[in-house]
Amino acid sequence: MPEWVCGCCGRWRVSIELIQGRYRYRLVRRYPRQFGGGKDVLGEASSVAELEELLRRRTPLGLADLREAA
Repeated sequence: MPEWVCGCCGRWRVSIELIQGRYRYRLVRRYPRQFGGGKDVLGEASSVAELEELLRRRTPLGLADLREAA
C-alpha cells in the first residue's frame, strides 16, 4: 500500500489501510530510535477532505508537505 511521509523530517506518515472492508487514511507520528522508537496513531480519515482536516488539527503539516515514500 502507498505511504506518504513529510518532506521535512520524516516523522509524520500517512498510509492507506483496509480496515473492516473500507480503505482509511491513517496518520502516524514516528519517534526516532534514540528516543525509543515506536509510533502513535493520531487518527484515521475516510476521505481526502477529512485527511486534510486531521492534518490541520494534529500536525504542523498540510497535504502539500507530504511526498510518496520510496
